[in-house]
Amino acid sequence: MRAAVIVFPGSNCDRDLAVALERAGASVQMVWHKDTALPAGLDFVGVPGGFSFGDYLRCGAIAAQSPICRSVVEFAGKGGYVFGVCNGFQILTETGLLPGALLRNAGLKYICRTVPLTVQTTDSAFTSGYHKGQSIDIPIAHHDGNYNADPDTLARLLGDDRVAFTYGDNPNGSTADIAGVLSENRRVLGMMPHPERADDERHGGTDGTALFRALSDALVAA
Repeated sequence: MRAAVIVFPGSNCDRDLAVALERAGASVQMVWHKDTALPAGLDFVGVPGGFSFGDYLRCGAIAAQSPICRSVVEFAGKGGYVFGVCNGFQILTETGLLPGALLRNAGLKYICRTVPLTVQTTDSAFTSGYHKGQSIDIPIAHHDGNYNADPDTLARLLGDDRVAFTYGDNPNGSTADIAGVLSENRRVLGMMPHPERADDERHGGTDGTALFRALSDALVAA
């Protein structure tokens, strides 16, 4: 699997994401936000967590206007796999690759802890390594992780089985406890929790490992 991880000013999880991908067997290139084109022959693009551009204006809004994001949107439009984590999820909603919006946490406080998630679908390259209904423990670290979608969008997400993960104990007020959603073609995933931080027993757990291994296996087999 050939992967790229986008780096913005303020990214702080880019290396974590790259390491998790490499542990799953990927060859990873780091791509600066001012680049206008992605490397040729990619299978996958990761948009990492952090605080791109200091979260000014609106989380992910400035990063979504970066030159490289036009290439990411084009890559996704051609069927490429894209994964946005935390701030990366915010960026993907700002580019329109995923529906909904991430608002300030309901408690108006930054939250950093490990939380239980429930796997809602296994019908994607990202989630096929789990089983439906499985409970996994994944860290969160966000101030604006409150996922919101209008009633029609929510109905489509639920009806199309595009909710990837929900919170077992909703920490931020997200609509329908949603922690992660898939695109219509199921090749773009955005989630607020950080599976790349749950990929090493020495860091407290490995419940995120199955996501990266399943993705790698799916892309190698394609």
